[in-house]
Amino acid sequence: MKIFLVEDDPIITEGLKIALSQEGYQVDACANMHDALGKIKEEVHYDVCLLDVMLPDGDGYQICRAIREKSDVPILFLTACDDEVHTVLALEQGADDYIAKPFRIRELLARIKAILRRSGKSTEGIDTAASSQQTTGQTSGQLDLVRIGQNELNLSTGRVLRGGEEILLSAAEYRLLLTFVRSRGQLLTRAQILNDMWDAAGEFVNDNTLTVYVGRLRKKLEAEGDVPVIETVRGIGYRMP
Repeated sequence: MKIFLVEDDPIITEGLKIALSQEGYQVDACANMHDALGKIKEEVHYDVCLLDVMLPDGDGYQICRAIREKSDVPILFLTACDDEVHTVLALEQGADDYIAKPFRIRELLARIKAILRRSGKSTEGIDTAASSQQTTGQTSGQLDLVRIGQNELNLSTGRVLRGGEEILLSAAEYRLLLTFVRSRGQLLTRAQILNDMWDAAGEFVNDNTLTVYVGRLRKKLEAEGDVPVIETVRGIGYRMP
């Protein structure tokens, strides 16, 4: 497993490289935004990205956006700002999770393992989702293909396509999509969705971040003039028609 680390504090960088290497990870580190963006352009494959927010020549948000333009690799922010504004901003840029400094290395390792589990798109929930779509009559003629508005979800590959073009989803967005697909046509309370995300992903989803994820999923799956793919039932939760 290869981890991309962007952190300007050499002490933190060295400590993380030692701790992560002991867990079997290979770490590729950069200390500023310029070098990080250069790495992204090189098309290097990473399994997880750890991004510091504040950098000497920019911020991790810009790096996150650059990564998301090319890949759905899991992204975890290392932030000294543990407030709702910065948390929501990180998630809106495409991050999967965040951890506030100072953090314990065990907690960081647990979060890395959690987002790696979530990134196994083609292994979890496939059979259940396919069965759900077979009973609701929403398949496109093959059990592994699911129509969602103008989009097509391939459960065997974990890819979402629209007009032949792939829509890149983060691990958390994909997990949320599967939650809706498994319960197609049913009203899901926010608590039900949170419980499902918690069971699969560990302790990173809360009520505030759920709203962000639903908004991000809608933005990616709906174009102007489309029928909503996720309906809001005010005060209760959501439904995928």
